[in-house]
Amino acid sequence: MQQQQLQARLMKCLSCSHSHLPLPPPPPPPFSSLQRFASSQPKGVAKVILKKGKTQLFKDGSPMVYSGAIDRIIGRPPPKTGDIVLVADGTEKPIGWGLYNSVSMFCVRLMQLEEEATRDPSCALDMEKLLETRINAAVALRRGLGLPSATTNAYRLVNSEGDRLSGLIVDVFGDLAVVASSAAWVEKYKSKVKACISSIDEINHIHWRPSVEILKEEGMDAADLKELHPSTCPQRTK
Repeated sequence: MQQQQLQARLMKCLSCSHSHLPLPPPPPPPFSSLQRFASSQPKGVAKVILKKGKTQLFKDGSPMVYSGAIDRIIGRPPPKTGDIVLVADGTEKPIGWGLYNSVSMFCVRLMQLEEEATRDPSCALDMEKLLETRINAAVALRRGLGLPSATTNAYRLVNSEGDRLSGLIVDVFGDLAVVASSAAWVEKYKSKVKACISSIDEINHIHWRPSVEILKEEGMDAADLKELHPSTCPQRTK
């Protein structure tokens, strides 16, 4: 009987001592895929922090991060026009990445969300790879719609935000592709855009048509938009 009473007292003491122990800390939040990729970059990647209440707008698909939605920018030196940046919520957790513009009212054009980078990291923080992937997807979509067809060889191949390449439009007329550029990032990646379009079987000519007035608002100098070499495109195409 005494042994049972001793055991009961011991269990009560143990119970009391455990009740005063501090609770273990909560597990840390999962590390962002984009943050991991950014940390491996030799020069680092600046981070654009959104204001409270603005995050969901861009998670829902709006690609244009306007200046009024930005709380602060973390990064030294600060990013330059055309640089890749992370876009993060108020806790500094990345929600995606995009291309920065220091002059335009659209400070960032979002290119890929965190969830997409987690599912397929092949394009994460890699604009050239993303361009290739998105243009190939645009080609496949038009092929699925039967374009070009026996009745028409004129169609829109890349439709800016519709194909998730904000600022880039490509129209095809026979074997001629007309590229309408209206974003500074398109001019920066001009050679890659041309290379992707040139790889399309039926395209033999590319005419680059910058939207000069819009690009001025993007901070581009009109002199930089002139072709260095005369165009070899046909003046007329059927």
